[in-house]
Parts: sequence; C-alpha cells; structure tokens
Amino acid sequence: MPERIYLDNSATTPVASEVFDAMRPYFDSAYGNASSLHAFGREARRAVEESRAGIAEFLGVLPEEVVFTSGATEADNLAVLGTAYARDRRGGHVVSSAIEHHAVLHSVDWLASHGFEATLLDVDETGRIDPDQVRAALRKDTFLVSIMAGSNEIGTLEPIAEIGALCRERGIVFHTDAVQGFGKIDLPVESVDLLSASAHKLHGPKGVGFLFVRRKTRLSPLMLGGGHERGRRSGTENVPGIVGFAAATRLAATERDQVTTRLRAFRAKLLEGVAAIPGTRLNGHPTESLPHIANFSFAGIEGESLVMRLDEEGIATSTGSACSSPDLEPSHVLVAIGVPLSMAHGSLRISTGRQTTPTDIDRLLDVLPRVVKDLRDLSPFKVGE
Repeated sequence: MPERIYLDNSATTPVASEVFDAMRPYFDSAYGNASSLHAFGREARRAVEESRAGIAEFLGVLPEEVVFTSGATEADNLAVLGTAYARDRRGGHVVSSAIEHHAVLHSVDWLASHGFEATLLDVDETGRIDPDQVRAALRKDTFLVSIMAGSNEIGTLEPIAEIGALCRERGIVFHTDAVQGFGKIDLPVESVDLLSASAHKLHGPKGVGFLFVRRKTRLSPLMLGGGHERGRRSGTENVPGIVGFAAATRLAATERDQVTTRLRAFRAKLLEGVAAIPGTRLNGHPTESLPHIANFSFAGIEGESLVMRLDEEGIATSTGSACSSPDLEPSHVLVAIGVPLSMAHGSLRISTGRQTTPTDIDRLLDVLPRVVKDLRDLSPFKVGE
C-alpha cells in the first residue's frame, strides 16, 4: 500500500505541530476555568484574551468584536438567528443564496417557517452571484443579507465587497461565511458586519470558531447561562481550542503568501490534468476561486464509488461537503449551477493544504484516469471517448 495522501482539506485539516504545542499547556498545567478568580483562572483568562487580540489583529478588527463559538455552524446560526431575534419579533426579510452552507440555509429556512420571509438568490453556471441580483432583491424590510465568501464545495469566490457596499448604503446587516477563506485569502472585512470562521479548516483544532460582530450590530444570544463572551455566547470557554485557533492564525499570517501560491499552482495543475480525462466537467469558476478547492464531475460514474476507489489507492478526497456526506441526494450547490443530475452524482472535490506536496498531485493525476476508466467499464452508462 503506498503512503496515504490527504486531499480533503476542505473537510478538515491536520493540526499543525506549532498549534498542538501551543495548546498543550492548557490541557495539563494551565487548565483553569477562564471565569474563575484564582490564579489558575486568571492564567486561562489571559490566554483567551491574548488569543482574541491576536485573531482580531490579523482580521483588522477590535478584540471585543470577536466572539468565540464552538465552530462555524454555531457562528452561522448566531449570525442569522441572532440578528433576527434582535428584531423583537417584528419579522422582516432575509436574502441569501442557493449555494450557502447548510448552517446558513437551514437557519434561513427556520426563519421562513416562523414568520420571516426569505429570498434565495440563484447563481450563474460558475457559482457567482451578480450584485445586481442582490440589489433587486432588497426590500424596505430586508434586515439581513448572508452570502458566503467562497464556496466550500466548488471554491467559487463571491463579490463580497460589492454586496457589502449595497447593504451598507441601506443600513442592512451583511453576514459572510468565510470559513474556507479565512487565513487563505484577503477578506474585505470592512464590507461586512458579521463574519464566521472555524479553526479546523486552518490547521487548528476542531470544536472552536468565532463570529466577528461589528460594533453596534444588534445580535441576540442563542445560548443563555453565565453571560460569557460579553453576553453573546454563554458557556465555559474552550481555552485550549481558542489558544490553538490563535496559533493557527499566527501560522497563517506568517506563511499565507507562500502557501497560497503553492496551492494555486496545484489547482492549475489539477484543472489541466483532469481536463484530459474524457467526459469531465469543472464545477466552479476557473479563476475566481479559493486556492485550495477544485471540483469536477465525471460522466457515467458515481462520486461515492470514485471516492472509495481512490481511498483504496491511499488517496483521500470527497464528493463535496463533509457535513452532508451521508446524504445520497445530489449536491444542492451542483444543482444550483446547472450540473445535469447524471453528472452531479459523479462529483469529486479535491482540496489541498499546507502539507500537500507536488508528489501528491502527481500521484492523484496518475491514478485518477485509470480509476475513472475502471468504474466506467463497470457502468451500464457508457461515455464516448
């Protein structure tokens, strides 16, 4: 069995050794509760606030605008539902897109079933939203727009700065799910009011994220209790996780340009190499994309079979979002960009990370054509070559 290759970094990333080392003391020696008054607690509190300040500096915001959560799903829920709850049951209108992460879409659906109105915008064949669509969808009672910065499935980048400007003109709160982009691309934070991020997509630990909440943005908490995070998110702080998130952010700040250049080169090589396989389609924008994600569809085969065969070859990939992998329905993102159902079921997401090597990409491109051919030979649906 060849050495295993991990190309599913959009699902999660390996914790960097520098991050693990930074977290270790907060498991075995500096283990105090950050709300306790004694020295153990004060040490933990200091670590939390120093981590908050470091993340805020990287993002270019104020420390008090960073609210730690259990991850991006909670941050997305807090952004969408918390903004709605702050309206004191006055209802209103929300705008989002058809390709958002389910943490946003299901929150919007919940609002729509509880007296709010929602508009989900279509995207073009590359997954891009036209800002004019947003402009046309805004109403007098629109209080929130939520559009992701970059797609977790197909990598397409959205015009966040332009959409944010439209919202700012009208005094509408603008949220972006920046989970896949934080630490990898420049984010127009000045254009948003709320921004979600997660540590485990950035070589940090699982179970910790944050929501940037711009000052004076009205937001009601979803979790009640001890009033942690300045009353916005009750619950004992995950001190090791928060420290790890800050360490991962520092690492990204140090090496982002170098890593991003390498990941973009890998993506370009993937696009060229996979295009040589007959009956394939690139899903997403060819250039306006996150550096680490490439999504393809293959005619005549099932994506799950392709992932399992690649796994047998020691290569880890995915069919799309890991958060919905047990679902046999075609990806809502691929459906939204017009991929035929026959090909939507045959999708493969390849996502690289800081640990990915040129040899990994060469190995995939060597194995993939053979695996695709083998699966097509077994399929009753033949693809002309």
